[in-house]
Amino acid sequence: MTGKRRGHGEGSIYQLPDGRWRGAVDLGWLNGKRRRKYVTRKTRADVAKALLELTALAEAGKLSTERVPTLAQWMEIYLAEVASAKVRPSTLHRYREEVEHHIGPLLGRIRLDKPTPAHITAFYRDRLTVLSAGSVRRLHANLRRALNIAVRWQVIHTNPVSLVDPPPVPHTEVKPYSLAEARAFLKAVQGLRLEARWVLAIALGLRQGEVLGLRWEDVNLDAGTLRVVAQLRRDADTGHLERVETKTARSRRTLPLPESVRAALLRHRERQAAERLDADAWTDPALVFTTRAGTPIHPRNDYRSFRELIRQAGLRQVRIHDLRHTAASVLIAQGVPARVVMEILGHSQISVTLNTYGHVAPEVSREAADRVNAALWGDG
Repeated sequence: MTGKRRGHGEGSIYQLPDGRWRGAVDLGWLNGKRRRKYVTRKTRADVAKALLELTALAEAGKLSTERVPTLAQWMEIYLAEVASAKVRPSTLHRYREEVEHHIGPLLGRIRLDKPTPAHITAFYRDRLTVLSAGSVRRLHANLRRALNIAVRWQVIHTNPVSLVDPPPVPHTEVKPYSLAEARAFLKAVQGLRLEARWVLAIALGLRQGEVLGLRWEDVNLDAGTLRVVAQLRRDADTGHLERVETKTARSRRTLPLPESVRAALLRHRERQAAERLDADAWTDPALVFTTRAGTPIHPRNDYRSFRELIRQAGLRQVRIHDLRHTAASVLIAQGVPARVVMEILGHSQISVTLNTYGHVAPEVSREAADRVNAALWGDG
C-alpha cells in the first residue's frame, strides 16, 4: 500500500496499489478475534461516505459480524430451520426442487447481501424462457419468504425480492359446463358404481382430493350434511397416497346436502356394503370412495375414469376441476350470494370467488340491471 493515510475523522482509509481506496469499520472482538468490515471504492470520498453508513449500522446493532452466506447456503438454512417446520413434506420437496433446479444454478453463488432488484428481474426473465409465469411466481414467493427471514434475523438489511414484481399470470378463462351439459353429465353417471363421487363434484364443487379423501365419519346422511376436513394426495417423496388435513381453515367446512346428493350417497353406501361382503379383503372401510378392493382411488386413475366417462357420453372434454367451476356457476346463476358461494367452495378470500366467477353468469348481471331499472324508473 502507499503512504497516503486516512484523514481526520474518516476511520481507517488507505489507498491500494491499483489506485482504489479501501476503508474498514472496527466491529470489535468475536471469539477472540478482531472483526472488521471492509469497503473498497474508487475515491477516498466514496469510502468515507460508506464508512459513515457502516458505522451507523454497527452502532445500531444492525451490522452482522458473521460471514455472510451465499444465497444457496442461506436457502438451505431457511429450508432446514424454518420451512421444514411450517409446510408439508410435499411442499418442502417442491421448494428444494426449485432451489436445486432454478434458484441455485443461477443465483446460488451470489453472496446473500449482494443481489439487487436488477439481478432478480434478470433471473425471472431467464426462467420465463423455460417455465410458465405461474411457476416463476412460485420461485418469487420462495425467494421472498426466505430473504424476509434473513432480514428478520439481521443477516441482511433489505430484501431485494420484495422490490420486484413477479410476472403476471395470463388470465385463463373458466369454461364450466352449461346447465344443459351439467344435466347431461348427471344423466351419464346415473347408476354407475361411483355415481355419488361425480354428483358431489358437480353439485357441491368438492375438489378431487377432497372427494377421494372423504370418510364416512364425515358424512351424516340423517342430518343431510357433509364435513370437508381432509384430502387425499400423493406424497412427493414416497409416491404413496396419504390423507392429509386440508390446506387452510377455510377449506375445512360443513355443507348441507341437496336431497338428490344425499340419495346418491345412500345408494353408494348400500352398494359399497355389498361389495365389502363379497370381497376377500377390504383395505380401508372408512373411506367413502375406494377401488373394488377397498383401497384409496389414485387421482390419476380417477382422472382417466372421468375422461372416458365424458367421452362415452359425448360431452365436451373439460378438466376434472371444471366440475367444481360448474358447481360455482350453477350457484351464481341461481342468485346465490358470492359470500355463500365462497363458503361452499372453501375459498380463502371472497376476492378469489369474485375474480374467478364474476364473469361466469352474465344473466345474473342482466337480472340485476333489470331490477335497478324497475326500482328507479318503474311504476310505483
